[in-house]
Amino acid sequence: MGKQIIECVPNFSEGRDMEIIKQITDSIESVEGIRLLDVDPGRDTNRTVVTFVGEPERVTEAAFRAVRKASELIDMSKHHGEHPRMGATDVCPLVPVSGITMEETAEYARMLARRIGDELGIPVYCYENAALSEQRRNLADCRSGEYEGLRKKLADPEWKPDFGPAVFNERSGATAVGARDFLVAFNVNLNTTSTRRANAIAYDVREKGRAFKNEKGEIISFPGSLKSVKAIGWYIKEYGIAQISMNLTNISVTPVHIAFDEVCRKADARGVRVTGSELVGLIPLKSILDAGRYFLEKQQRSTGVADEELIKIAIRSMGLNDVHKFNPEEKIIEYVMKEEKKDRLISMSLRDFMNETASESPAPGGGSVSAYIGALGAALGTMVANLSSHKRGWDDRWKEFSDWAEKGKEIQNNLLHLVDEDTEAFNRILDAFGLPKKTAEEIKVRNSAIQEATREAALVPFKVMEAALTGFELIREMVAKGNPASVTDAAVGALALRTCIRGAFLNVRVNASGIEDREFVNNLLDKGKIIESQAIREEEEILRKVDLYILDAAGQ
Repeated sequence: MGKQIIECVPNFSEGRDMEIIKQITDSIESVEGIRLLDVDPGRDTNRTVVTFVGEPERVTEAAFRAVRKASELIDMSKHHGEHPRMGATDVCPLVPVSGITMEETAEYARMLARRIGDELGIPVYCYENAALSEQRRNLADCRSGEYEGLRKKLADPEWKPDFGPAVFNERSGATAVGARDFLVAFNVNLNTTSTRRANAIAYDVREKGRAFKNEKGEIISFPGSLKSVKAIGWYIKEYGIAQISMNLTNISVTPVHIAFDEVCRKADARGVRVTGSELVGLIPLKSILDAGRYFLEKQQRSTGVADEELIKIAIRSMGLNDVHKFNPEEKIIEYVMKEEKKDRLISMSLRDFMNETASESPAPGGGSVSAYIGALGAALGTMVANLSSHKRGWDDRWKEFSDWAEKGKEIQNNLLHLVDEDTEAFNRILDAFGLPKKTAEEIKVRNSAIQEATREAALVPFKVMEAALTGFELIREMVAKGNPASVTDAAVGALALRTCIRGAFLNVRVNASGIEDREFVNNLLDKGKIIESQAIREEEEILRKVDLYILDAAGQ
């Protein structure tokens, strides 16, 4: 249910004039919801790499504004620098961060490329995952000949741009727009000062490996053990240690935890110990959570724990605090993007939530409270799964219960998200009723807004019902197969889920009464009745089994 976030890393052919760079980054930040993460100008390369993140539509808008501003300010006919380049905005890759697939990201890249070509008259090539042909997948091929060879290249029918005119734009050159995987800069710390030993380990793991000349003078290559990894060894005077400096160019192929463990193995084989690691820049939340799960699984421990616990495990296991303190709020991209609302219910303490519910404010009401009760019910099922996973004598069943705990955690998170969503839906109804109604047109707009908001206010508690119903499978399994000492905890979870569903259905019904689309209402209520009836049956069956267990335990 998390929102879609993508990263954009445009490279502009200006690294010396900070006023020009500032105007370009200002155009990026002019888009609401965009977070500018990094601006890295290079004097020798005469190139600036900018990193920003946000929701896809906002990122593509910000990227377009930046490309437009760069075309106004940078004259490629006067540009010189060490880095290969072909345009004022040389490359503009989009990177999926969370809640979005690579295929979806590639589509956004193509839409951006089309807009740059159509509206700015700049030739555009699509590369990597956004490429429209295999010939153009490699950025180096798209940029071959650079700016100086662009006029000739554009005259070649085989290199007609994907978007924009096949005409040499003397001032702006051409731009490559792509979609690629997230690149992570990751350094592993060693208990040595030897650059030679660090390089040996780097060659062991990097995809390129190492090369030797044989007796005939032929170059023989020996690839390293990690795909999509570039690595080198160096000595860091500031830390007084050698490091393996790695670029993980595709973390879906080689994640950080796999890279870390492999360096540990190769270092150990050479008599060197790994003391920790250092993350340069930002990392997606999923990468850190996957690392936490990986190290818990190695211990045969349940992975169905809170994100905060998974992050702690990842930090400790990889020694991310070794040379600098690793602050998740500053290093995890979703946390950097997060905009905490002071009035978010799920950020409140139990006491504050209770007091807010009891106040004269109409929200949070029964819908939000129902969702929270359901989250607690799922949490009880998750607790039993975690206890069962760690139960003495059940070591061979840890994965079975860990998987159930993972499912329970997902249900909890879904319902927790709906706590605030229900209150926000109610507030949208109040906003709609507050719209002006002096003219016939205003009345029409107001009525339409009320209907749309009321429709959403009925759908949110229905989502609560659907999410809570999935929790009964977890509770059923924990009552039947979980730790016997916690069977009544699971039963309370069933009671909470049933209460959640019945409470949410009351909100569905009351909001549906104000919706004019009766076909929609009847369909929604029919589905709601089925879910409510199923929840009642599930609860009764679970309680029957628990009662029998209690009677048996008491010898009755």
